[in-house]
Amino acid sequence: VVIWDINSTYIGPDAEIEPDVEILPGTIIFGKSKICEGAVIGPNSRIVNSQIGKNVSVENSVILDSFVDENTSIGPFAYLRPRSKIGKNCKIGDFVEIKNASFGDGSKASHLTYVGDAVVGSGVNFGCGTITVNYDGKKKHITNIGNNAFIGCNTNLVAPVTVGDNSYIAAGSTITDYVPENSLAIARARQVVKTDWVDKRKRKE
Repeated sequence: VVIWDINSTYIGPDAEIEPDVEILPGTIIFGKSKICEGAVIGPNSRIVNSQIGKNVSVENSVILDSFVDENTSIGPFAYLRPRSKIGKNCKIGDFVEIKNASFGDGSKASHLTYVGDAVVGSGVNFGCGTITVNYDGKKKHITNIGNNAFIGCNTNLVAPVTVGDNSYIAAGSTITDYVPENSLAIARARQVVKTDWVDKRKRKE
């Protein structure tokens, strides 16, 4: 195990660190955490009661009461809240928050995404700005996303909702109903262009 800066690194007495792990400055590992062989943790990361698999990288991120499987990349600036389970070869990128959700192998949420109370299959791609709308003001609801689904940028998935295998969601959509497998779902108003609108407005003024 390589600890880059012992003066800025904190490892609790119940943590387990396997061989060939690198721990970069500013890292905190508390609780019954396990860091598996070949992982690179930090800089500036906090891991509590979580298991980090082989060859995982965690950069400038927080992981609480969660599981990350091997060869996955977390961060920078990701937040895994309790009961998150991330599969193998996944990407959880910058400013992505996961809560009580599972990610299948090879799925990616590269930036600016919230996935809460969800079951995500393998090979799923989340576009920037995707949100699972899991709370109706009284209860939390589940979003189910099938294998190899492609979720376009700025999509709202209003739970409870299911997106089938191999389906596509058009960017800017708000999805409230079941999307069958192998389908394209579009839920947005058509673009309207009013030509010369600026000139007409100026003339009225």
